[in-house]
Amino acid sequence: MSRVGKVPVEIPSGVKASVDGSTISVEGPKGKLQKEFSGYVTLTVEDGNVVVAPATQRKQALSNWGTARAIVANMVKGVVDGWSKSLELSGVGFTATMSGKELVLATGYSHKTNLTIPQGVTCKVEKQAIHLESCDKQVVGEFAATVRRVCPPEPYLGKGIKYSDEVVRRKAGKAGGK
Repeated sequence: MSRVGKVPVEIPSGVKASVDGSTISVEGPKGKLQKEFSGYVTLTVEDGNVVVAPATQRKQALSNWGTARAIVANMVKGVVDGWSKSLELSGVGFTATMSGKELVLATGYSHKTNLTIPQGVTCKVEKQAIHLESCDKQVVGEFAATVRRVCPPEPYLGKGIKYSDEVVRRKAGKAGGK
């Protein structure tokens, strides 16, 4: 049995959740999310809770049970509080600017990198920081990973784009000497 899956997801006040077949819709103050699940799990709304259960006792259904419950819990938390990621730019001349619905990164290459901000993600740029917010955890995490992938932090000088809570282990350079 899944210890995560058998705990029902509590729906706070001000949030509406509805199930239509294998699709769940959650609406709250921060936005509206909709997700379709495979036929391995069943979703029901009972007494202000979303209950996730395996459709069968097959191995795949039991494997998807806890994952589906975690996704529903993240949807509920997202429409109430929202999800955020922060990235830091470190390096001489590394800058980030907003140009309409695009994030323009200058990261030491011969050209600037333009990234289209996904719908539902708000982006704020400060001097050497990029703050991303959305009600969808998957979308904000995926876009943050895309931004980081432009110029990942390197271990020798420490320059690049990193998550604000990420620790980059520095390496010593050449020993130099005979």
